[in-house]
Amino acid sequence: MDSVIYEIRDRIAYVTINRPEAYNACDQPTYDRLAEVWDDFARNDEAWVAILTGAGDKAFCAGSDIKKNFNSLPDPADSFAAAGRGDLMRGLEIWKPVIAAVNGHCNGGGLEQALGCDIRIASENAQFGLGEVLLGLLPGGGGTQRLPRAIPLGDALWMLYSGERIDAQEAFRVGLVNKVVPLKDLMSTAQAMAEKLLSSGPLAVRAIKQAAVQGLSMPLDDGLRLEQHLFRLLATTEDSVEGTRAFAEKRPPQWKGR
Repeated sequence: MDSVIYEIRDRIAYVTINRPEAYNACDQPTYDRLAEVWDDFARNDEAWVAILTGAGDKAFCAGSDIKKNFNSLPDPADSFAAAGRGDLMRGLEIWKPVIAAVNGHCNGGGLEQALGCDIRIASENAQFGLGEVLLGLLPGGGGTQRLPRAIPLGDALWMLYSGERIDAQEAFRVGLVNKVVPLKDLMSTAQAMAEKLLSSGPLAVRAIKQAAVQGLSMPLDDGLRLEQHLFRLLATTEDSVEGTRAFAEKRPPQWKGR
């Protein structure tokens, strides 16, 4: 059985962590496969949007598989560096939009993977936490950096210090997730959002993500210069010509991604 299912249909990449017997916790081979999948998605011209989820209805991803690796906790950073590639959690620049469809447990490295996504949708049974502190560790897949950027600092620090989990409604209240929906509606909601993004210019979406993400770590003046640079690049693309022409002709644009 493949530990990660990767499919591309109608420009949407579906990435499913497929270890439901272990609450979709990731062992080293699973982390390795996820690195390969995200590298392909970043480069694949046939995939414009991705949805990340977990198999079954109990877990998105419960983090690293501690039981299987009791004496050697899998460290995705080590395997990615050794393989000369990055991943969703660190190192790899993915400017295409990624949606997390969070079903059930989303803990440790699972939450760090969700934080590496742009949009997060939670099922009503979802719960979120970073419990590494209870093992005498800290989150090693970006949790200490992305969580305080995603939610208010006090809420982030409490989760990091205590290892406590929060439910879907609390995650929505603090801004960790965009929506909470019934479990039966989770994937259809994620797919509808992905399809909505396909109606936007794909190169424009990628440039917007790059401007927003890189701009967060820049002084405002530098961020504005980056925005202008990307604007000028987009203005030279076939898609920008098609987009303005389609608007004038009152018809849907036919995007080419070039």
